Amino acid sequence: MEGTVFTPNMEVAEFQDFAKAMIDYISKYMSTIRDRPVLPKLEPGYLRPLIPESAPEEPESWHNVMEDIERVIMPGVTHWHSPRFHAYFPTACSYPAIVADMLSDAIACIGFTWIASPACTELEVVMMDWLGKMLNLPDDFLASGKKGGGGVIQGTASEATLVALLGAKTRAIRRTKEQHPDWTDLEIASKLVAYCSKQAHSSVERAGLLGSVPFRLLPTDDMYRLQGSTLEEAIKKDKADGLVPFYVVATLGTTSCCSFDLLKEIGPVCKNEEVWLHVDAAYAGSAFICPEYQYLLEGVEYAESFNFNPHKWMLVNFDCSAMWLKNPDEVVNAFNVDPLYLKHDHQGAAPDYRHWQIPLGRRFRSLKLWFVLRLYGIKNLQTHIRHQIGLAHQFEAYVNEDEEFELFNEVLMGLVCFRVKGSNELNEQVLNRINKKGKIHMVPSKIKDVFFLRFAVCSRFTNAEDVKYSWSEVKATTQEIKKELAKQ
Repeated sequence: MEGTVFTPNMEVAEFQDFAKAMIDYISKYMSTIRDRPVLPKLEPGYLRPLIPESAPEEPESWHNVMEDIERVIMPGVTHWHSPRFHAYFPTACSYPAIVADMLSDAIACIGFTWIASPACTELEVVMMDWLGKMLNLPDDFLASGKKGGGGVIQGTASEATLVALLGAKTRAIRRTKEQHPDWTDLEIASKLVAYCSKQAHSSVERAGLLGSVPFRLLPTDDMYRLQGSTLEEAIKKDKADGLVPFYVVATLGTTSCCSFDLLKEIGPVCKNEEVWLHVDAAYAGSAFICPEYQYLLEGVEYAESFNFNPHKWMLVNFDCSAMWLKNPDEVVNAFNVDPLYLKHDHQGAAPDYRHWQIPLGRRFRSLKLWFVLRLYGIKNLQTHIRHQIGLAHQFEAYVNEDEEFELFNEVLMGLVCFRVKGSNELNEQVLNRINKKGKIHMVPSKIKDVFFLRFAVCSRFTNAEDVKYSWSEVKATTQEIKKELAKQ
């Protein structure tokens, strides 16, 4: 209606009351999360009958919203930070990161260029150097290094894989065109081929689909690792067939069983064949802040790009996926569209991160890193990683001591892959019964037609008693199933 003036329903005083109430609620939720069932027992569509069919015409009280959290939302929450949640991999959560996100939300900048919010860009540059030094990455990856590398915070490891692929694709087309000037870009693109192991995350193959290039899914050894000789053989065959190998993804800590591709073998092959090597350490990369696990990074000096997710295991809330590039220009050249309205007087003096990623917009994510690194310190973060790996070894010991069970793969990080001795069907029944009870939660995997269970230490609240409790659930459920089968 003409002349109507918008009046915000919530001003500072009421915001303070609402925010304080929410902080109290979050604090209680986190401190009592162990008392909640891990998995909801609901059917799809549970929520719609609990709320009105349309948005309200007039504003409601925030008190009403708070009252509805337990009634509407919490019954349908899978509690990822329950100490008895053992599915997938961890998703990090800490109070410093929550507070940092509050500040990021309040500043509410969209940091696509330096001038859009200088602090957003400059803190990210420095934090990625801090983090790179913690992992002991080669100097070539650091913005403070001598060769002009640098880091960027992506939303996910999936984005990092795709960004690196597109940078590698642009470089490969340019280089091939120099050798074959009569070939069109389309002809060259049709000859490109990329490589990863069969144990690589599905997002790697999906990056190939999005980038319009095929991936060769290469076989692994008895420890589910990609070897350099396997890669070399595949590349030579494809070259002989007239194809153009251009991109390899090596995984450090696969999702299925936390295996580690042999980077020290793969790296020299990529160097000799002039192929872009991207290292995906999404989960396990956090452990490399501990010197005793940095041997798993041997060969990273051959990589063009490296990525891991602090938002998985390093207490930095989602989303914060750390990616480093030896030569950022390769990616910038692939993504550079520079309209006048996004230009500024300081172009080239600092990164414009919109050229380093798929989307234009980006949040002030480096605040989370800054807060967490300062308020925990490197030593406490190392202690957290070591503690969780120790809990995984505790569960590993339970498996080894019980004749009914067996390990599927070596335990190096916070993941234990194991199974009940017997058929795949028996293991499926055990897992389905465990998840149906909802006291603990795990997910399975399958490699070479062997079905097994994954026990991941996920919550920062998990302790030795929780691991013992989870093992007792596994053991008791297995005995239940076996007794039922014996009666049939």
